[in-house]
Amino acid sequence: VTGVGINTEWGLLMASISEDTGEETPLQVRLNGVATFIGIVGLVVAFSVLAVLLARYFTGNTRNSNGTVQFHKGETSISQIVDDIIKIVTIAVTIVVVAVPEGLPLAVTLTLAYSMRKMMADKALVRRLSACETMGSATTICSDKTGTLTLNQMTVVEAYIGRQRLDPPDDSSKLHTRISSLLFTGIAQNTQGNVFEPKDGGAVEISGSPTEKAILSWAVKLGMKFEAMKSESTVLQVFPFNSEKKRGGVALKVQDSEAYIHWKGAAEILLASCTKYMDLNGQLQSIDGEKEFCKEAIDDMAARSLRCVAIAYRPFDVEKIPADTESLDKWVLPEDDLVLIGIVGIKDPCRPGVKDAVKVCIEAGVK
Repeated sequence: VTGVGINTEWGLLMASISEDTGEETPLQVRLNGVATFIGIVGLVVAFSVLAVLLARYFTGNTRNSNGTVQFHKGETSISQIVDDIIKIVTIAVTIVVVAVPEGLPLAVTLTLAYSMRKMMADKALVRRLSACETMGSATTICSDKTGTLTLNQMTVVEAYIGRQRLDPPDDSSKLHTRISSLLFTGIAQNTQGNVFEPKDGGAVEISGSPTEKAILSWAVKLGMKFEAMKSESTVLQVFPFNSEKKRGGVALKVQDSEAYIHWKGAAEILLASCTKYMDLNGQLQSIDGEKEFCKEAIDDMAARSLRCVAIAYRPFDVEKIPADTESLDKWVLPEDDLVLIGIVGIKDPCRPGVKDAVKVCIEAGVK
């Protein structure tokens, strides 16, 4: 440990949050404006009343309850005049006292404190009262999706091999051995994830990003032996997944005679680079007549909020692979003339209660 408390990044962050900057909230600013306006009106009215009452008193228009005039010039005593003027001033002061709303800030504070207690009942701890006001003023909520609105447990729910849809997606009975071999090799080698199979025959443990885990889990259900597939081929060059290109690739050497480049990434981008596809019998077919079908399948999955990932490969001439390590490191993997193996649709299920929460927000007028 090299630092604690205020000497850590977290401590600095917490200190900046907890410091009271003295900045007024929008509600306080508006309330102060209202209070000032009412105060000014009250003072103007009080001075007007004072002036009118004094003028009426000294002109002999003010009478007692029995009808006699209060002020007679030269006759009314000084002490009587002082008493009457004090009564008039008292009326003016009363108007000022009643008009200035000194209880308004207190009433607002109590309302916010009540809101805070209500939010605590919903398991939301509010450290500052002004936060209740800010929450109440919200018109739009911008929310992260993955892991917030969803469970972050992605699973493959739809799969196309060639132009055939697998139903269910983990049905391996229709797969030709050549397809399953290329598919499993590509998935096992072109991944940052890992599959651990316990020796005692327990549940398979899969690590990696949510998308990687979904694809690896799907391949395991289809019958992939992760470690066996890893050992069958040698990795020559890796192109890690790139968010700009939306794909990741790996060059493999199988035995001594064959080399393959496997790609995995966003379906519509990889599809554009494909010239052939492999049918369920393991035969290569031209993709020209089937691109429209594949695009419709991708659009259909995307319309149902599925994440579409395509898996493709291309054979490569072993002799063209750079021999020395330095040239191999600089070697750019070819991205054209690919053969499409399959397209998978991955779904991240919604968290329970999200639908109701969104409905409540919409009914409250919050976007």
